[in-house]
Amino acid sequence: MDLSLKDFLDKKVEEFNRPDFIPHDPISIPHQFSKKQDVEIMGFIASILAWGQRKTIINKCNELIARMDGAPYDFIRNHQEEDLRSLLGFKHRTFNDTDLLYFISFFQYHYRAHDSLEQAFLQVPNPQSFTIEEALNGFKDHFFSLPDYPYRTRKHVSSPLQKSTCKRLNMFLRWMVRKDTKGVDFGIWHTIQPSQLICPCDVHVERVARKFGLIQSEKVNWKTALELTENLRLFDPQDPIKYDFALFGLGVGGEL
Repeated sequence: MDLSLKDFLDKKVEEFNRPDFIPHDPISIPHQFSKKQDVEIMGFIASILAWGQRKTIINKCNELIARMDGAPYDFIRNHQEEDLRSLLGFKHRTFNDTDLLYFISFFQYHYRAHDSLEQAFLQVPNPQSFTIEEALNGFKDHFFSLPDYPYRTRKHVSSPLQKSTCKRLNMFLRWMVRKDTKGVDFGIWHTIQPSQLICPCDVHVERVARKFGLIQSEKVNWKTALELTENLRLFDPQDPIKYDFALFGLGVGGEL
């Protein structure tokens, strides 16, 4: 273990894992809510829409919240058919109202049977012992288990089976699972543990991680995310993904 790198990254985690990180990041969207289900729903949607400029992502998510009358969970549970008209025309890059309407259908289906979205990530062979890889693969199967899902929508929900890094879903899991006193991540899920999480591997994180020798593989895929996470576990096996703050912050800030 490179102790000098660990010390440096620990300091950067402290620098970036703080409340003033929130307003300029998509995590600000679920932070608008206190009800657990609202946090889950808008956290999930914000993570799925998280590509492009962060300001645009935040604006589109706020537009969607307004279209759902400021109460996503209530809208999903209690909407009538005519209420769905308010969602027509919504678009962010390649995500459109066809995709959104299916997301709403899935959420309604899921929350009729479960109190939390965490159960959607526990569709695994053994709920007592599972990996995030199994959780993500099981989630995608569960998410598209409704008979009328639009095939086009599948591209918005990745899985390790596709060899994707699953950056957006891993980011969402970080938000829901990580527990600390800093006020950024929510830590409202309790079955999935912080030690299990896989680091979200976006272009900023990948670039900085390569500079530090935390990634050696040439391709960027699911194995890359695993490689990065295994190296971060050497620094903190119980909470390896806290270093996402350091790697992302260094990448966006251009410090390196």
